[in-house]
Amino acid sequence: MSKRFSSKPFAACVAPCALAAALLCASIAHAGSTAPAPVISNKISDVAARLASPPSDARPMMRWWWFGPAVNNAELEREIRAMKAGGFGGFEIQPVYPMELDDPARGIKNVPYLSPEFLDSVSFANRTGRANGMRVDITLGSGWPYGGPHISAQNAAARLRLATSELPANATSFALPAIMSGEKLIATFVGEGSGKDFDATRLQMVQPEKGSNGRATLKPAATPRVVVFYVATRTGQQVKRAALNAEGFVMDHLSHNAVDHHLKVVAEPLLKAFGDEPPYAVFSDSLEVYGTDWTDNFLDEFKKRRGYDLTPHLPAIFSGKGEDAGAVRHDWALTQTELVNERYLTRIDDWAKKHNTQFRSQTYGEPPVSMSSNRLVALPEGEGPQFRAFSFTRLATSAGHLYGRPVISAETWTWLNSPAFSATPLDMKAEADRMLLEGVNLFVGHGWPYTPPGTLEPGYGFYAAAVFNDHNPWWNVMPEVTSYLTRMSYLMRQGEPANQVAVLLPNDDAYAELAPGKVSLSAALHKYVTPELTAQILDCGHNLDYVDAESILGLGVRHPVLVMPRVTRLSPEVMAKLADYVKGGGKIIAVGSTPSLAPGFVDAKRISEQVAQASKALFASGANVMQVADDASVGPALKAMLAPDLQLSANVSDVGFVRRKLADADIYFIANTSNHDVSATADVGAKRKAAAWLDPDSGKLSRATLPADLKLAPYESRVLVLSDAPLAADVAKRTAAPAVLADLSQDWKVSFPGQAKPVAMKQLRSWTDDESTRYFSGEAVYSKEVKLNASQLAGNRVVLDFGHGTALATTPKVPSGMRAMLESPLREAAQVYVNGKRAGAVWHPPYRVDVTPLLTSGTNKIEVRVANLGLNTLAGHALPDYRLLSLRYGERFKPQDTELIAPRPSGMLGPVKLVGEKIQ
Repeated sequence: MSKRFSSKPFAACVAPCALAAALLCASIAHAGSTAPAPVISNKISDVAARLASPPSDARPMMRWWWFGPAVNNAELEREIRAMKAGGFGGFEIQPVYPMELDDPARGIKNVPYLSPEFLDSVSFANRTGRANGMRVDITLGSGWPYGGPHISAQNAAARLRLATSELPANATSFALPAIMSGEKLIATFVGEGSGKDFDATRLQMVQPEKGSNGRATLKPAATPRVVVFYVATRTGQQVKRAALNAEGFVMDHLSHNAVDHHLKVVAEPLLKAFGDEPPYAVFSDSLEVYGTDWTDNFLDEFKKRRGYDLTPHLPAIFSGKGEDAGAVRHDWALTQTELVNERYLTRIDDWAKKHNTQFRSQTYGEPPVSMSSNRLVALPEGEGPQFRAFSFTRLATSAGHLYGRPVISAETWTWLNSPAFSATPLDMKAEADRMLLEGVNLFVGHGWPYTPPGTLEPGYGFYAAAVFNDHNPWWNVMPEVTSYLTRMSYLMRQGEPANQVAVLLPNDDAYAELAPGKVSLSAALHKYVTPELTAQILDCGHNLDYVDAESILGLGVRHPVLVMPRVTRLSPEVMAKLADYVKGGGKIIAVGSTPSLAPGFVDAKRISEQVAQASKALFASGANVMQVADDASVGPALKAMLAPDLQLSANVSDVGFVRRKLADADIYFIANTSNHDVSATADVGAKRKAAAWLDPDSGKLSRATLPADLKLAPYESRVLVLSDAPLAADVAKRTAAPAVLADLSQDWKVSFPGQAKPVAMKQLRSWTDDESTRYFSGEAVYSKEVKLNASQLAGNRVVLDFGHGTALATTPKVPSGMRAMLESPLREAAQVYVNGKRAGAVWHPPYRVDVTPLLTSGTNKIEVRVANLGLNTLAGHALPDYRLLSLRYGERFKPQDTELIAPRPSGMLGPVKLVGEKIQ
């Protein structure tokens, strides 16, 4: 049987904060859904009352990979109960590729996707999850993007391709391109040149006479020419990581016929499996419909929306040459955004509401969805921890802030510390904190691999992800990890977002630069919202949201300062909104250029003149409007316009923050994102009567004065609470420097599972130093006795200190994703017991546990239960040979970074000390 690592049931690990009496909570309901509303409070007393046990909807979720699918009910139930015990609030069912061939002896049978057997498993998982108080989501497909065997060539993702035929001088006929199923010849152009060298601006559209022999005729010319064909075709992209019988074309996301067919064939059977208890949400992964830029009735839709025929301008779309090419490309790409908005996002969101569920969507990628496209889905989701650069996650959180979506999730820990089974609890925190800084308040972990009983440890792993299930030895601290994530998620939902700076995404400029092959706004905006620009804003003591032309037209600008990075194309209507914004006291910083061009093609000259005039007037309107030369000049301009929201005296770039504003309080989440200590003073822009630090792990408050001393260990986070009412905070202060009461770095007894007697470890060392434990993954128990006298305990707060850890260089290559650049003195997590009673868990800096109430005068027994990585066991045996699996099903995955699989240092490495701190 598989060895797994048990854990105590999930429970929040804090005591309630003693604040004022609880007041009525304000909730924001999910429109059109039977799902429970998230608990949103506008009073600090309400927040404090729930800190001991935050609402379950704030608990992190797990993406649950069903490989094959080949699952059985007994293991499904066991894994659901394990998730709950670990503190997870729900799961998303994601069927993916087979991991093994059928094996009757082990009960492994890959069943077809959407088969009765598969749907029965979905039904069972839903019933069992709900019976255990879990949220249940499901993706409306297998793998990603949506598609499968039901998608014909006519409904497959489409694109426009270019083909050429060279004509010698005096030629009177040419071969037409072969038009296959799902294709259509859109237009034919002729001009001077060759297939590899022609001037697209001088091509002439023709209507040649077509014969029955696959050739067409045209008038001869004295010079060689080229015929250029524009053919509507299909990308041919196949669903990525598909389950058995889910293989096939990716669907056309710009076609209502394709979307409706997918909903009928795939989504309807899935929802029926849920019976009268629909999923909390249905899910769509990131839009990775590579190469798509067309759909069957694109020309008709383009003319209806843009007011002219695109056909004569097709050469400009491909070449980008000609005076009007940018404007035409803008209109071509914008039309794709409108179609994916209407035919995919809105259609599925409406379908979800009709079926009493919600649509959760990662709305970025290809086709070119915009930030404001997120308004069309109930639950926007981001991906990526790049809080100091352009971020897909910030697209989702900004839309949530603008359009009133109180819960904003993120796919988290994708590719974390590759290869699989290398990720640590500290890695989880390091990335999660960056997500919180971007505005995320629900974590969807990536992920949890279903593993059949009897599988060689450490079990299955998804090809491109870390593993967060109970096959991980450090599962022993998972309840503490999820407790932290739950509490911070809950806090970051309260009140309203309070970012002070908005950055205008230059969508119209980006549209004008897009070309066939990769039509993606989110991929193009990096050049405008640069890391330097983002850093300038953050390092001035502000956090930021994105806005776009669409949100400005619909909502105006609500932030005190708007930054416009190299914006040249804007409509007169948006310019008018900006003028109103400045008249109302808003401030603008334009970087590098000011608007001067119409966004699109029709009547562009007249509209450009309007834009240029409006821009000239706006930037001559006074001190509230400023133009700077480059990104490096944004910081000084911003400082002149707006006082910092959080001002630090030092280490600005290593510390991030995000603020939530309540009616009677402000909550600042502050995180050190670096691998070194930070010591600074902190002052805030929000003014309240009282201030306190809230410890994210314990929930305890300690008195703060502003400016406050801010001391953060590597990757440590804290919460600053400002309140109009007095805060019942601990006012105890340390009166003397910490003193070492006992050095415990030597002479431990270490018990490994299955060993007859403990190992005497005179000097602390890694388990990998010994041949017998080099490939051991699991939990070992360190025990030691220490004598203390009454004078050592009197008036002291006593902590068990495991050391500082070792900072790594910040520049070594991380194969995939990110990791914390710090090696723990405990590899990788521990539970601490004193005299038989649990003192606490150790899994992130500072590596200390308060043991004061458990110590007695005399002999004390210290027990540290240390757990390492599953990677060590994986390194001790040969990796699976997937040759037969690939021959049977095709190569659907390649395990990542397997050359890096090797045992990692494990155990308690020291130094270990009992430290006393005099407290009054």
